[in-house]
Amino acid sequence: MENSQAKNENKFRSGYVALIGLPNVGKSTLLNQLLGYKVAIATPKPQTTRFPIRGVLTGENFQIIFVDTPGIHDAKDLFNKIMVEQALKAIEEVDSIVFIIDVSNRNPKAEEKIIDILRKANKPAILALNKIDLVKKGELLPIIDYFSQIYPFKAIVPISALERDGLEELVKEIVETLPEGPMYYDPDTLTDQPQRLLAAEIIREKVFMLTRQEIPYATAVVVEEFQEDPERNLIIIQATIYVEKDSQKGIVIGKGGQMLKKIGTLAREELEFLFGKRVHLDLWVKVLKGWRKEEKLLRRLGFPGV
Repeated sequence: MENSQAKNENKFRSGYVALIGLPNVGKSTLLNQLLGYKVAIATPKPQTTRFPIRGVLTGENFQIIFVDTPGIHDAKDLFNKIMVEQALKAIEEVDSIVFIIDVSNRNPKAEEKIIDILRKANKPAILALNKIDLVKKGELLPIIDYFSQIYPFKAIVPISALERDGLEELVKEIVETLPEGPMYYDPDTLTDQPQRLLAAEIIREKVFMLTRQEIPYATAVVVEEFQEDPERNLIIIQATIYVEKDSQKGIVIGKGGQMLKKIGTLAREELEFLFGKRVHLDLWVKVLKGWRKEEKLLRRLGFPGV
């Protein structure tokens, strides 16, 4: 009996796992912390993630392919609706789901809508109660009690993605929800995201961090050129930051080009760290009026699912 149990534990498990939740609950931070490498941009602003990003975590007897999804919210315009559709589509295509909640900033009505989505999906689901470092321990018990009564989660795991608290337990519970299966990716792979897409995302993250109000949401970044020069240990990147209005272009460039220079410096430093090579980065800013409202413009900017 013990022998067959040991054999069972040695079987390799693998599968796709969606990270879902409301905007700004810490999905991308969690993914980066689980992998120990930045594959998804993360900012304090909601709706930073615009399309599903895959990150691969390989252990001795498992491989989890995480799908980080845009925050599920009540979308009004075309662009936000497409983002939410991407998240819902990801749910259909995975083996199991991790529903992440920010315990320090609850929105019960919106959370219940996601519970309804889980009911329809009918897949193994784990609830990750994130940001436990921001609340008193006594506040967690009623939340755990509430969720255990309204949905049959396979596990409820309190975590702090930022502090890396509870992540081992979370991974253990996720592996339990996966079927036996092959290794889909080489064990050294951390993401299937192309480097040029990661470069575009890092540039966009810096725009998100440094600008305010509508600017981050009106911005899209396209890498026009991505060339490696192995002899010089150099990557040459040319990218365009698209905005919707002339006034936004002025803000992104800044007085005497200062804002654009700051965005470029921060992006270049991070890309050099991520790629382990020197980076030469050229940034341009262009106006593409109403790009969030027209499908053909979204296609032109290379948004998936349009």
